Amino acid sequence: MVAPPVPESAQLPEELSDRHPEALLPTPTPLHLLDANGREVDSRLSMPEEDVLLDLYRRMVVGRRFDAQATALTKQGRLAVYPSSRGQEACEVGAVVALRPQDWLFPTYRDSVALVTRGVDPMETLTLLRGDWHLGYDPYEYRVAPQCTPLATNTLHAVGLAHAATVKGEDTVALVLLGDGATSEGDTHEALNFAAVWKSPVVFLVQNNGYAISVPLAKQTAAPSLAHKGIGYGMPSVLVDGNDAAAVHVVVREAVERAATGHGPTLIEALTYRIESHTNADDAQRYRDDAEVAAWLERDPIDRLERYLTARGLLGEDARAAITAEAEGLASRVRAGMNADVEVDPMSLFQHVYAQPTLQLRAQQQLLTDELLQEAE
Repeated sequence: MVAPPVPESAQLPEELSDRHPEALLPTPTPLHLLDANGREVDSRLSMPEEDVLLDLYRRMVVGRRFDAQATALTKQGRLAVYPSSRGQEACEVGAVVALRPQDWLFPTYRDSVALVTRGVDPMETLTLLRGDWHLGYDPYEYRVAPQCTPLATNTLHAVGLAHAATVKGEDTVALVLLGDGATSEGDTHEALNFAAVWKSPVVFLVQNNGYAISVPLAKQTAAPSLAHKGIGYGMPSVLVDGNDAAAVHVVVREAVERAATGHGPTLIEALTYRIESHTNADDAQRYRDDAEVAAWLERDPIDRLERYLTARGLLGEDARAAITAEAEGLASRVRAGMNADVEVDPMSLFQHVYAQPTLQLRAQQQLLTDELLQEAE
């Protein structure tokens, strides 16, 4: 049977042609360039240049060592809390390396490796998790927003900044990182909807690591994938293997280029896994078994890229040793910095709250001043 012609009145206007359902849907299976053993596969994606691949590998190795050091410092009581991103390095490094200098990163509390990759000093990165300052770095220096602890609020911040940049005629793209749990929040719905309507230059990267703390994805959504949600907003979506740094990098780079040229936002779901517990306060064995973790360890993102680079003759022993030494040097600096006791000034609580302190804030500051004077007497 031949389908009847589509009435002219029902045809999509030219400006909506890129929102046709078929153009918005993700691929049935995750895009990837390398399989779990580091072998190149046929893909619609183009393999990044050799120097980019080596940079991705180096940054993942350094990032993992930083992550392991931060985890150890938490156990020693030097950090109040630390959400490890071990296993998710391909997502964080691959995405951040795809950004241009003028672009902005909107991270979550789990994205410390992304901050270090973007150039934020490791000690400044850990200030929040140590409990010294809510924000230990200058966002405008690095073009990195504060790490977001409440789920999904950074999605709205990213859309707001990106829309403002468009209004001002600036060439700026916002990359916002979120987890699968954040997609269940109303803020994410609002951010996706506004970004699509305004065609804001935003890239939404969902690091689907399987669990929103202890809640598996199957208890959050019945959708075929989180990437499929994009079609409801008129937004193109991509499903990618989140343990393939090369693929993540290419997909995010394409989305950044698309946003920068006025084609609006993209929703990317990267399938990955959180190897460690949610934080040091969590016991992951209560909701998942060791066999599941072991299966994902076989898909380690660093091992995968290392095998590919070694097989291609791009990563020799000398290069590997140099990268390891760089990672150890960073870990040593972090240890030394975090083991030094910080002199805390209670009055710093009132700094950087408002540009012009309110009457209430001044009153609170005076109360604390009086209390400290009484204690000193």
